[in-house]
Amino acid sequence: MDQEEVFAAVYSVSELTREIKSLLEDHLPPVWLQGELSNFIRHSSGHMYFSLKDQDAQIAGVMWRQRNLLLTFTPRDGMQVRVFGQVRVYEKRGTYQLDVLKMAPAGVGALQAAFEKLKAQLHAEGLFDADRKRPLPRFPNAVGIVTSATGAALRDIVQIIRRRAPGLQMILRPTLVQGEEAAEDIVQAIREFNEFDQVDVLIVGRGGGSLEDLWPFNEEKVARAIRASHIPVVSAVGHEIDFTIADFVADLRAATPSAAAELVAPLHSALRQDLRELKNRCRRAFERSLHQHRDRLMRLRSHYGLRRPADLLYQRRQRVDELLQSIRSSCRNRLVQDQRRLAHNRQLLTSLGPESVLRRGYALCWDEQTRHLVTRVAAVTPGETLTVQLHDGRWQGRVDEISNGKWDQVVVEKK
Repeated sequence: MDQEEVFAAVYSVSELTREIKSLLEDHLPPVWLQGELSNFIRHSSGHMYFSLKDQDAQIAGVMWRQRNLLLTFTPRDGMQVRVFGQVRVYEKRGTYQLDVLKMAPAGVGALQAAFEKLKAQLHAEGLFDADRKRPLPRFPNAVGIVTSATGAALRDIVQIIRRRAPGLQMILRPTLVQGEEAAEDIVQAIREFNEFDQVDVLIVGRGGGSLEDLWPFNEEKVARAIRASHIPVVSAVGHEIDFTIADFVADLRAATPSAAAELVAPLHSALRQDLRELKNRCRRAFERSLHQHRDRLMRLRSHYGLRRPADLLYQRRQRVDELLQSIRSSCRNRLVQDQRRLAHNRQLLTSLGPESVLRRGYALCWDEQTRHLVTRVAAVTPGETLTVQLHDGRWQGRVDEISNGKWDQVVVEKK
């Protein structure tokens, strides 16, 4: 065999790679694959690069931006997923990878359905209503923490609260946050804090994880315990993209445990700034009021009555004397008028009195027995004794004869 026959079958690298690419892509149909995500990267372009592995092997994968925009969840390292894709060969590196068309969480179908069912039930009962949610205390004295004693969530909460509000007391009730017994432990922790009644707000939560890891916070018993708490509850479960039933029923949902710590702990530096601003506002208000009163005092000082108070006093005193003199004069005139009126009335009464009438020749006559004044002849009977009053005395007589006539004489026998 000559040398040309030997080298006639030699491939170039590109040719061999294309042959392999053709064999794989043309003869291997699209497949469903399940495994654990690792080395997950979301590129700035929006494309996702990752490895899909099990205990014995791994395969590189890529999901282009126009496809992953349709995902209803956020992939991350450690998540079990099911993917549907085509094996492709990346010629530049001579490697094969899975070009992913679809991706879904593995093993969460039943849990997701249970989540949606419970969510709808509690929403219908009104447990998510905004009017049931209580405001957080602005300046709490103590905060209760319901989470794992060994998790990163606790470290983040403690670190942030110590930095923002060094004087805020923190009380931890170590709690299971994963597994079958976690839900009951969380419920018991909330009840214990309510019985303890020495904290102003509760943080209930944990760090991120899969749907299975976060499931205790989707339990109905946990939701009802949060709603029954008389202490306001902040739910801080997972990462910003994670939502649980506890988030919907809590008085406030924090995107992360760190965010929960920021929500319950007032920033002391901000409070100091507020106090400084309030102090400046008070000082400005005081200075403004002082200037106003000073201006008013200057106006009063320039007033005539304050510039010459003695002269003003003399004028007022003279005015008082004038008024007194006017009052005395009016009183004297009124007295003279009243005296004249009284004398006139006295004279009138005297001229119209019975004594004056009797002096003019008139007399009063009355029945001595009945003591009735006689004004008509018809009231007199013969033999009756009458008393007659003149202006200078009286006398009695018996009636002997009666004459009807206006000016006829009545004969009376004197005793």
